[in-house]
Amino acid sequence: MNTNLSPERPDSELWNPNRRLNKSVELAVKAIFALFAFVSVATTIGIVFTLIFETVDFFREVPLWRFLTDGQWTPLFSNPQFGIFVLISATFMTSVIALVLALPVGLLAAICLSEYAPSKARRWLKPALEILAGVPSIVFGYFALLLVTPFLRSFIPGLQGFNALSAGLVLGVSIIPLVASLSEDAIYSVPANLREGAYALGCTKREAVIGTVLPAALSGIVASFILATSRAVGETMIVTLAAGQNPTLTLNPLVPIATMTAYIVQVSLGDTPAGSLAYKTIFVVGMTLFLITLVLNILSFWFVSRYREKYE
Repeated sequence: MNTNLSPERPDSELWNPNRRLNKSVELAVKAIFALFAFVSVATTIGIVFTLIFETVDFFREVPLWRFLTDGQWTPLFSNPQFGIFVLISATFMTSVIALVLALPVGLLAAICLSEYAPSKARRWLKPALEILAGVPSIVFGYFALLLVTPFLRSFIPGLQGFNALSAGLVLGVSIIPLVASLSEDAIYSVPANLREGAYALGCTKREAVIGTVLPAALSGIVASFILATSRAVGETMIVTLAAGQNPTLTLNPLVPIATMTAYIVQVSLGDTPAGSLAYKTIFVVGMTLFLITLVLNILSFWFVSRYREKYE
């Protein structure tokens, strides 16, 4: 009879110091990541509540109906008017001009990089395209003011020095890398078996791209379009320098206008007393921008979900 009784095997988690150290490091990393996530969420909540509080104070002095129906935006004048649609129309005019240029060009560039360009060319072309996204917006603004506007005035009669056309065109150039890069990532991530299945059915390259690849990558493409739209709506320096600061309710892209962001820059220069009604207008304009961006994102989620339901 063997009387040499060995003790029970200790739990490896208690006796292995490396494992305990790894578990402690993992918990610390999770805590750090949770802290960063909390800071991001808390910052967003703080921004939203700041806008809400100042907006409520503004509407205590200015009726909402007047804010929506006034035909002029002159909060800095002795007889102030608060027609927000003056700024909204200017913002959407420059954004539409930018998107008309950026969306098709960016999507075609993405298709070319993902489906047609050789791998060596793609490794060079995509970083070169993304470099354009690193150009400061103020550089684009001066480019529009000093080069694009004089060029357009040479063959467009009536184009003024500050105008929405040149601002919108240069704004479109600035967001092309955003559309192209995100759309290319979405198209490139489509599984190869979908392409091979289309080729097996006799589709040409063009038919496979249009009928199979683009629908499969639609969610990423729509996301790039929404991000580009949000960037166009929220752009500041390009429209401030090239479009001017003349709040006019017009759809004529040849005259000076003032977008919502350009007005915020104008008031934020320090000449307006803090706490005054004119000062509070920058918060209500900021809240309007926030709501517009929120609506765009909700529409994008709705569109993608409806499309997925249709093709599932």
